[in-house]
This record gives sequence, C-alpha cells and structure tokens, in this order.
Amino acid sequence: MNATARSLSPLAPYAATLLRLALGVLFLVHALTKLLVFTPAGTAAFFESLGLPGVLGYLTIAVELTISAALLLGIYARWIGLLGVPLLLGTIVTVHGANGFSFANAGGGWEYPAFWALALVVLFLLGDGRWTLRSR
Repeated sequence: MNATARSLSPLAPYAATLLRLALGVLFLVHALTKLLVFTPAGTAAFFESLGLPGVLGYLTIAVELTISAALLLGIYARWIGLLGVPLLLGTIVTVHGANGFSFANAGGGWEYPAFWALALVVLFLLGDGRWTLRSR
C-alpha cells in the first residue's frame, strides 16, 4: 500500500457511512414515491402493464422499504443492500434498458439504475461504515 492509500484509509469507514446513508435515502424516496404518489395499486397496475405480475409492485415497495431501513439504520447493511442489485438490474431489463444509456432519454435510460447497483456493490466491498446498529 502506498503512502496516499495509507493516509486515506482511516477515512474509509466514514466514506462507507456516507455512501450507505445516501443509498438508504434513495431507496426510501423511491419506495415512498410508489407508496404515496403512484399508490400501491397504481404501482401494481404499472407492473402489469409491463407484463409482470402486479404482486411484484407490492413486493418491490416492501423490498425498497426494507433495504432503506437496513441501510439507514446500519442493520447488516452491506448484505441487505445486495438485495437491491437484482432489483435494479430488473429495472434495466424491464423498463430502462430499451430507452438507451442516458437517463435523460425519454423514459429514462439504464445509466442511473446501473450506477446505483454498482454503488451497492461498492458498499458491500467497503463495509457498513460507522454508526451501525448491527454490523458483520
């Protein structure tokens, strides 16, 4: 390890905490949007319009809320956060992939969910960070 990496390493747990909290807020915002704006029934109807079972809309809301709570509270966050990776990859396959790369494209491209999934993997590799309720 070089001198620069050694001097930054004490900050790594704080970087992981910042990343964990930011990811937790993202999941919370997306879950609350589905819950309060689109409504659970509207989310289920959207999933059905994609050819998916409507029950996956309800399940997605529950999973997003669970991941959000785990990330924000630091409850096995790096492991539970990994549950978000297939969820986000699923949005690429079912919704965003056909819209091209740029999230600025009509309907949103796959760049944002891909980066979000990658950030969850980075959190897994870094660890939970500081100020957790349960860490492993």
